[in-house]
Amino acid sequence: MAEVLLFHHALGPTEGLRAFADDLRRAGHTVHTPDLFDARTFDSIEAGVGYAKEVGWEEIMARGERAAQSLTNELVYGGFSLGVVPAQQLAQTRAGAKGALFFYSCLPPSEFGGWPAGLPAQIHGADADPIFMDEGDVDAARELVASADDAELYLYPGDQHYFADSSLPSYDAAAAQLLTQRVLEFLARVG
Repeated sequence: MAEVLLFHHALGPTEGLRAFADDLRRAGHTVHTPDLFDARTFDSIEAGVGYAKEVGWEEIMARGERAAQSLTNELVYGGFSLGVVPAQQLAQTRAGAKGALFFYSCLPPSEFGGWPAGLPAQIHGADADPIFMDEGDVDAARELVASADDAELYLYPGDQHYFADSSLPSYDAAAAQLLTQRVLEFLARVG
C-alpha cells in the first residue's frame, strides 16, 4: 500500500478533501492531509489565494516541507490546485518519492529543476476549466508527460475547477468517481 501526502486547494481543508482522503484510506493507503491554512477555509479561490499571499508563498511552501519532515521519504505527493505547488516541489526535490498526483494544476517541470527519472505521475483536470486550460497548467502538464518516463494526463468533460470535491457545488460525481478509480489504480501500482 502507498503512503500519500495530500495538500488541499485554495478553499482550505474542506470536507470534500477529507472525504477523498478517506476513500484512499478505505482502500488501505495511508494518507496525510496537512493544513497549510491554520484551519481556515474560504468561500472563493480568490479569498484563499489572497490568504496564501498574505501568509507568503515562502511560508506556504515551508509548511509543506515541514509536513513532510516527520514522514518517510517514500511518499506519493499529491495536491489539489494551490496544493500542487508544495506537492510538486517535494516530488521533484525530496529523494525517495514514489509518485505524484496533481489535481486541477501543474507547473512546468523546470520550475523545480526537471522531472526526476522514473518518477510516475498523474495529472487530472477538466477540459473546459478556464483556470486549468487557459492559465498554462495544461501546457505544463503536457510538458511533464512528454518529459517523464511514466506520466499520464487525464482530462474530464466540464468547466469546473474543483470538480472532485464532494463538499462543493462544482462537484461532478461521475468525473470524481473516474478520477478516484484512476488514482487508486495508480497507488496500487506504485505502492
